[in-house]
Amino acid sequence: MRSNFQVKLISLLAAVAGSLCPAVLVAQDASTKAAKSVPDLALTYNYVHSNAPPGSCGCFSLNGGSANFAWPMKGGAFAVAGDITVATGSNISSAAFDLTLSAYTAGVRFRPPMHLAGLRPFGQVLVGAAHSSGSLVQTANSATSNAAASFAANLGGGLDLRAGHRLSFRLIEADYLLTTFDNGSNNHQNNVRIDAGVVFRF
Repeated sequence: MRSNFQVKLISLLAAVAGSLCPAVLVAQDASTKAAKSVPDLALTYNYVHSNAPPGSCGCFSLNGGSANFAWPMKGGAFAVAGDITVATGSNISSAAFDLTLSAYTAGVRFRPPMHLAGLRPFGQVLVGAAHSSGSLVQTANSATSNAAASFAANLGGGLDLRAGHRLSFRLIEADYLLTTFDNGSNNHQNNVRIDAGVVFRF
């Protein structure tokens, strides 16, 4: 049988635990809400895999950087988001063309209400415009007549890891980046963009 001291000790510990639980839950809930409701700016390296030339794959790679922001709406799960991406590539096809691709998109980002110890996934739908330059689209025989501006859509998501009150790491972001430059065939390009970098929270 338990001694009187053991019973009192267990009762005391239970009472302390019971009094602390609501405070911990409130603090956790406040922390979660704060994480959702704070604007952020991400600066990332990006890798873009493109199939801009029509016909058989004609795939090539570009490298560059992206800057994107998210401004939370009321409630915190949804945010107004914007993204600027610039990527360049060279030695494209046997003619060694070069290309600089820029995309400027904005739309809505969603962060599901998940409690994963600092891990914060998100999904987004962004639309806007794209610009291209370089010998791939500016040669005399190029079929691209709208290189200066075309429609662009950026659909995807990512995963951030919170490293502190003001800093997170974007472990990965994967997006389908659609552009609609004229190419003499189907007039659209399917680009896959992979990002990683840092996120500053304000």
